[in-house]
Amino acid sequence: MEPRLGPKAAALHLGWPFLLLWVSGLSYSVSSSASPSPSPVSRVRTSYNLGRTFLGLDKCNACIGTSICKKFFKEEIRFDNGLALHLGPPPDDLPSYSANYSDDFKTWRPVEISRLVSKQQNKISDRRICASAAAPKTCSIERVLRKTGRFQKWLQAKRLTPDLVQIFPGAEGWPLPKYLGSCGRFLVSTSTSPLQEFYDAPPDQAADLAYQLLGVLESLRSNDLNYFFYFTHVDAGMFGIFNNGHLFIRDASALGVIDRQEGSQAASRAGDDKDIFSCLVSGCQTELPSCDTIPEKQNLVLVCRQVLPLLLQAKFPSPMREEIDAELTRCADGTRPDPEVLGAASRLKDILRPLRTCDPRFAYRYPDCKYNDKF
Repeated sequence: MEPRLGPKAAALHLGWPFLLLWVSGLSYSVSSSASPSPSPVSRVRTSYNLGRTFLGLDKCNACIGTSICKKFFKEEIRFDNGLALHLGPPPDDLPSYSANYSDDFKTWRPVEISRLVSKQQNKISDRRICASAAAPKTCSIERVLRKTGRFQKWLQAKRLTPDLVQIFPGAEGWPLPKYLGSCGRFLVSTSTSPLQEFYDAPPDQAADLAYQLLGVLESLRSNDLNYFFYFTHVDAGMFGIFNNGHLFIRDASALGVIDRQEGSQAASRAGDDKDIFSCLVSGCQTELPSCDTIPEKQNLVLVCRQVLPLLLQAKFPSPMREEIDAELTRCADGTRPDPEVLGAASRLKDILRPLRTCDPRFAYRYPDCKYNDKF
């Protein structure tokens, strides 16, 4: 998946399988000039055989990476149920797992272990890769990958450049959890609590979370890099809160991105970049929606319709409650023009802002909120 998608919008969840292969390919290309190193699988103790399969290390020519595997093997990452990998893995049909992470076995912090796609989707992807090469289902995925022009471009690169990578790190202000590492077909990130757990939160906390969520949507629509991110659907589980009260996007599987800067130039290149790794889930015949079909209001309509009412309902006295409900109704009305929906969201933020309190419960903005009006 190229970082500049032009007027064709690409849903990130359609690109995940390609990302799995991309990271593996990149890892291979970086080390290809040196002498071959032993496979990470062969260095693992035999007691972890079952764990290797669970993690996807038996498919590591098409995995996300191995940067955090040692943590699993040393049991410095443990699933919440305390089950060690060498005793048997947790159920293998879940999209994510709660776990704990340690550097010294004395202090532990919560993390989340996530699949980029479901186990079934991985199987479909593996079969499609082999089918594209007219090979049996047990083909070498790595060999198929290396024959693509896309991989050859990575192999010849001296350094990473924007046209080779699309990434949105939290360190640059993108509202995504911190990535800690990957192993096989799983990635490990900082843990968040899903937004639906806060539906019964007190009014000041509900106002704070709603205000943050509207701010996140604003940053997805308008940012310095001129990207427009849009949700194809939303639910409260897609948003999470860190223990300092900060709200992030915890699940980007339904998030698409449009590069407004490239315009028609990228459209003419779109067909040139299509190969098997662009089509693992959706199929190569699927046409992505045109940028023109994604309205500016899309994220706001979805969130104001399906998330914010449950977070804000019956939390505030009259007449404030009626004001909030009125702006939510306008914001959730997909038949209204974009400016009316954006205006309703802006007015809703103005209503919510003074309802937020300044105290240590909101550590992400405390004590700054004591001295700075923007909080």
